[in-house]
Amino acid sequence: MKKIAEIFRAIFSVPDLRSRVLFTFGILLVFRLAAHIPVPGVDLVTLKKLFSGNQLLGLLDIFSGGTLANFSFMALGLNPYINASIIFQLLTLVIPRLEELSKEGEYGRRLINQYTRFLTVPLAVLQAIGMYALLKNQGIIGIVSPLSLMAMILTMTAGTVFLMWLGELISQYGIGNGISILIFAGIVGRLPVGLGQTIAITSPENFFNLIIFVAMAIVVIASIAAVNEAARRVTVQYAKRIRGGKMYGGQTTHLPLRINQAGVIPIIFAVSLVLLPSMLGTFLSQVPDKTISLVASFFAKGFNPNGLAYNLAYFVLVIGFTYFYTAVIFNPVKISDELRKYGGFIPGIRPGAPTADYLSYILTRITLAGAIFLGLIAILPSIAQRLTGIGTMAVGGTGILIVVSVVLETTKVIENMIQMRGYEKFLER
Repeated sequence: MKKIAEIFRAIFSVPDLRSRVLFTFGILLVFRLAAHIPVPGVDLVTLKKLFSGNQLLGLLDIFSGGTLANFSFMALGLNPYINASIIFQLLTLVIPRLEELSKEGEYGRRLINQYTRFLTVPLAVLQAIGMYALLKNQGIIGIVSPLSLMAMILTMTAGTVFLMWLGELISQYGIGNGISILIFAGIVGRLPVGLGQTIAITSPENFFNLIIFVAMAIVVIASIAAVNEAARRVTVQYAKRIRGGKMYGGQTTHLPLRINQAGVIPIIFAVSLVLLPSMLGTFLSQVPDKTISLVASFFAKGFNPNGLAYNLAYFVLVIGFTYFYTAVIFNPVKISDELRKYGGFIPGIRPGAPTADYLSYILTRITLAGAIFLGLIAILPSIAQRLTGIGTMAVGGTGILIVVSVVLETTKVIENMIQMRGYEKFLER
């Protein structure tokens, strides 16, 4: 608590940092207000009843920040942007030109981000059409004219672009990663609703189950914080060098290899893909062709959030994306070259390729532990529901992981900015 108080005191004592924090809160306020601006022509009462009784739609609503249950003009949330990011990260591995761009530093990242934004628009249009068809099949939306349908699709697409723009504003002028902050705000904004529903259905018979649920939540939060901070410290020594009559190097330091290098990204990527079979199955189950309808119904039922196929696919996808994203953000060859360039080496390991192989070996082993942990956190809602019978808190381990991870990452960003400002003041003296 003392550390938190010191951070808050430092935030409001540094003008630049204070303005960034206030700007972030201002954007979040706009986001929460916009989440309650509905698209016309939707029966919101029936829609909320549908979402309260469908765990799949409830999970989608959580990741949209409550905009889906209100059928806000931002109802699609950031899902199209996340899917576009997944596509381009996969294309980076198979298209040489994109791979070259990813290695060109800030310029390459900007260009890939621009391509991602362009792809987000058609994906948002497709998802808007799918959302309209899904709600129409459920009787939430009546028959509308082609002009009204086009206006609805354009409105929802514009909502996604607007939300993406808000995230970029936070990243540029606020604190932390804007997309993660908006997802965090959406989950936190839905927590009171889930708590209210849980308390409403709690009876003396299942009160003990509620206590178990709360205890599990505390253990999960502590575990997430511990795993996010855990790292394998690899000893690195720097050779002594003499330049201009002065001696440089000779010190020993550590290269921290985090167990969870990928952070919360694998969960976000995996949940975007694992929901597709159920959504497509629900949509295609209404088509006249009996064969397609039967296959679609099979996928819709088989990939229910409480089903074995859904949870197994979710678990495998999280593990796969953890390894994939870790390989994207951590390049052992590059780290090895940087160490050799500045005279650093790992004791007992030759510089160059042997160092890269050694780092890859360590990273593969510790990433397996982190990936399995993330996979278990992802399927935790189903485990918790089977143990306690409480299904209203759909946010589950996934939401907790995102909330805790974003809080820890944002806190680190703030601490780094505070230290940087303190160092500048020290130089001015």
